[in-house]
Amino acid sequence: MDKRKTVQALFAFTTNAHVQGFLKGKIYRGKLKNVCVPGLNCYSCPGALGACPIGAMQAVEGSTKYGISMYVLGFLVFAGLLAGRFVCGWLCPFGLVQELLHKIPLRKIRVPKKINSILKWVKYFILLIFVILLPILTVDSFGLSTPYFCKYICPAGTLEGGLPLLLLNKSLRTAVGFLFSWKLLILILVIAASIVIFRPFCRYLCPLGAFYSFFNSVSLYRYQIDSSKCIKCGKCSGNCKMDIDVCKKPNSPECIRCGACVRACPTGAISGTLKKKEKACGKITESP
Repeated sequence: MDKRKTVQALFAFTTNAHVQGFLKGKIYRGKLKNVCVPGLNCYSCPGALGACPIGAMQAVEGSTKYGISMYVLGFLVFAGLLAGRFVCGWLCPFGLVQELLHKIPLRKIRVPKKINSILKWVKYFILLIFVILLPILTVDSFGLSTPYFCKYICPAGTLEGGLPLLLLNKSLRTAVGFLFSWKLLILILVIAASIVIFRPFCRYLCPLGAFYSFFNSVSLYRYQIDSSKCIKCGKCSGNCKMDIDVCKKPNSPECIRCGACVRACPTGAISGTLKKKEKACGKITESP
């Protein structure tokens, strides 16, 4: 197992270490649940020790008492400014699940660039509509709203929370209806897609990845290309599973900082850095 996979596995275990939850079929509700984790990790997972930032954001937005949480928003902005989508590549448990599924030895599909360039915008639509606008605009007479993304879309919640709780609680299984069947279908489609496409949920559907993507070009940690070493061989882009033209845009909003381009570069021209200067192939530009 490489270093990144080790970090992913350790982080997934650490943030879901409430073993009693899996044994008793109950959600942990202690003080740690007031703290957000950086990746997409369902609050309702029996082992989850922290809160999912997307779920927390919707819960607070849907309350007329608060409207918006400066803590949750501040946490997301801090994580974004610190590392951008590094969170997606190294710290998100559902990202690890997709990568493990992709290792199943079946023929892989590389999404055509034109289709990929269109589908990548879906996650921004989901962030705007299902995570931000609907929870704010549909508050009921009791001052509450529905966490639309978690309730109607999130496959991570179905996998980490819904399925374990159903398996561990017989009473819940009798209450299963269309909504759970719908979310189970989404999960099955994401699982199937993950086997043949690298991280399809992260690429096209994840609102958390969409949020962090806004910070990729300005985050403290970023990728840098040394133009004096770059021979423009194209191996970096050829090995990028997120289909990024690394040489032209090393800090693309779609980059999850997985390091595949760094390992593929024969001259060591690409590196992760905390410096403010970003050297693209053939030129040096000042970061904003």
